[in-house]
Amino acid sequence: MKVFVTRIIPEVGLNKMLDAGLEVVQWQEKRNLTPQELIEACKQSDALLSAGGKIDADFLKECNHLKVIALHSVGFDSVDVAEATRLKIPIGNTPGVLSKSTADTAFLLMLSVARKAFFQHKRIEKEEWSFFEPTANLGVELQGRTIGIYGLGKIGYEMARSCIAMFDMKVIYHNRHPNLDAEKELNAVKVSFEELLVKSDVLSVHVPLGEETKGIFDRSVFSRMKPSSIFINTARGGVHNEEDLIWALENGVIWGAGLDVTNPEPMQADNPLLNMPTVAILPHIGSATVETRNAMSLRAAENIIAGLKGERLPYPVNPEVFDT
Repeated sequence: MKVFVTRIIPEVGLNKMLDAGLEVVQWQEKRNLTPQELIEACKQSDALLSAGGKIDADFLKECNHLKVIALHSVGFDSVDVAEATRLKIPIGNTPGVLSKSTADTAFLLMLSVARKAFFQHKRIEKEEWSFFEPTANLGVELQGRTIGIYGLGKIGYEMARSCIAMFDMKVIYHNRHPNLDAEKELNAVKVSFEELLVKSDVLSVHVPLGEETKGIFDRSVFSRMKPSSIFINTARGGVHNEEDLIWALENGVIWGAGLDVTNPEPMQADNPLLNMPTVAILPHIGSATVETRNAMSLRAAENIIAGLKGERLPYPVNPEVFDT
């Protein structure tokens, strides 16, 4: 059985597949495969381990022979899951291993924005650290503020927990369904989306990208937030409208923003967000620790091995394919 991998992945996952007797081919070039290159590679393979790239209906039509597609990610918005399910191709992801590392990134961004850390670092590089001005380039305190979590799942829970531990922040959240554990353990309060906007000093996004969330943070939504608020997004860049975010920051509609995800990715070097004093941008590093990436690699490999054995995936996105 042959597996095609779209990136070089951590050795722990690669070795697990090799130990299972699988032939593994990894894409070596530091560029994205074209859609046709991916199709051609997968036509020669029994399984795909995708660490980047779009898996759309056209791809699935050409490669409907695949026994399993494993994602090296938790998010699966790049996959036409409905079409894969119709074709009875199981899709696997890597849940439960990057909650803490992604939440840590959100926390890092929040603190960096509050203290204008990225902007202050640039001042040193520009040789602007010379004369001390007691009233210049001041940040804001986070102690006792209100953190609003949009999507209080595992990542949002870890973010809220860190905010309480470090800054004794009050936690409010907006979910489809109550998070009773968070309400009991963190004293989190479920509020309407409107209340989340109005009451949050920091609003941190932790939702998947879908029809309901795509572009939801637009000019209208930013206009209902506090002028002193900080917007954090470590989920997906498509959740916010980047032009509207720029407008909101330039016009003082909100105070600051921290992004680990942008739209598009990668962000262009001339994007005005990169030079704003109260903005911090990272290149989608939420899961970028040795420990987390190793765990993701293992889960992806476990999905591949199970799928090629004809077994139920341990981490399925579309478990219904096994029920028919």
